[in-house]
Amino acid sequence: MKSYLHLFLMLFGATINAQNALYNSGNIQVHSNGQIGFHTNFINDTSFDQSEGLAGFYGNSQIAISGSIPPEFWDVELMNTAGLFLQNQVNVQNNTNFIDGDVVSPLNDSNVYLNFMDSGFFNGEQNAAKVTGFAAINNRDFFSFPVGDAAQLRPLIMNSQGSTALAVCAYLFENPYNPLSLGTSFNTTTKIPEIGTVNDKEFWIFESEIPASVTISWNQRSDLASIPNATFESIIVVGWSKTTNRWEIIGNEAQGGDINDGFITSTIFNPMEFSAITFGTVPLPTDTFAVNNPTLGNYFLSPNGDGTNDFLVIDNMNESPNNSLRIFNRFGQKVYEKINYVDEFNGLSNTGKFYLSQDIGLPEGIYYYFVTLDDLELEYTGFLFLDR
Repeated sequence: MKSYLHLFLMLFGATINAQNALYNSGNIQVHSNGQIGFHTNFINDTSFDQSEGLAGFYGNSQIAISGSIPPEFWDVELMNTAGLFLQNQVNVQNNTNFIDGDVVSPLNDSNVYLNFMDSGFFNGEQNAAKVTGFAAINNRDFFSFPVGDAAQLRPLIMNSQGSTALAVCAYLFENPYNPLSLGTSFNTTTKIPEIGTVNDKEFWIFESEIPASVTISWNQRSDLASIPNATFESIIVVGWSKTTNRWEIIGNEAQGGDINDGFITSTIFNPMEFSAITFGTVPLPTDTFAVNNPTLGNYFLSPNGDGTNDFLVIDNMNESPNNSLRIFNRFGQKVYEKINYVDEFNGLSNTGKFYLSQDIGLPEGIYYYFVTLDDLELEYTGFLFLDR
C-alpha cells in the first residue's frame, strides 16, 4: 500500500498546481511491486534512483522527459502511439517493455539516450516500437541495440573485445552526404580508392572506447542492388574516419543473404576512430579484361562437393597462361599460392603452417586474394568468402 500512497500524493500535487507536467524536486520513490503511470510530461530535477517498480508511459500524445538530473527506473513500459521524447538521459536498471510507440531522442546529441544499465534488457522491439535516436549500454561486451528510424527497426549488434563502460548507437535512414538530422556531412564521394561506392541511403553511429566488431543488415529499402556492378560478394563495411575525413574500409568477417536482404559482420575496429558506419562495395577494375569478366572482384566458395562453387574459378584466366594467385587470411598470412593457376583452389592450403592440416581445410571466413596476369600486365585484388 505504501507505493500506491506515493503515487496518489504525486498525482494529487500535480493536479492542485495545475501543471502540464509531473515535476519532481523532492524524493519520489516507486517501491517494489509499485506502479506509476505517466500520461503527461515528466521533469526531474533531483535524485530519482530508488525505483524498484514499474513506470509506464501511456496515451496517444507524446510524453517528454526532461530536467537537470537523469531519472533511473527499474522497469519501463511504453504504450504510447506518439512515443516518448527524451530531452535528458534516462536509465533503466531492469526491463524495458516495448509495446507501442518509439523512444525518441535528438540525433544531433549522443549524450541524450535511453540507457540499458549493467543488467538492463528489453523485449517487444519491432518496427512500431524501438529507439529512434540513441540507445546506450553500460558494462557489456555483447549487445543488440534496438535502434531504427520512424518506419523500421534496424538493429546493430556489438561484439566487444572487453566490457565497455559506455557504448551508444543510433540509426539514420538518411544520406550520409547530407544528413539533415546532424547538420554535418560524410561525403560519400570522399573515399579511399579501394572503395567503389558508399551507400547513400542509411548509416549507423556507434561509439565505444573498446575495440569491437559490429553486425549490421540491409534490406530492399537499403537498395544495394541499384549500386552499379554491386554483387552480394562485393559488399563491405565502411566507416567515416575522424582522422582522414573520408570513408575507409573497416572490413568483413562474415556475411549472409543476398544482394537484396542480408547481414554482414565487420572485422574488429576502434569505434572511436569513426563517425559513421554503413555499406560500401569493392570497385571493379575498369580495364577490358575486368569489363568482360564482371564477376572479377569478389568470390564465394563452398567446397562441399555439390558441384556449385566447389572451386575458385576465375573466368578466362587462359587469356594469360602466365599468371599467379596468392590468397591471404585476415591476419595477412599466406595460405595458398599457385603459379599458372587453373581453377584448382578448393579451400585447402598449400603453404605455411596451414598446409600441415590440409585434410581439414581452411576455416570459414573472409580471405584476400592477389592475382597477376603477366601476359596482360594486369593485377587484381579482392575478397573471397569461404563457407563451410
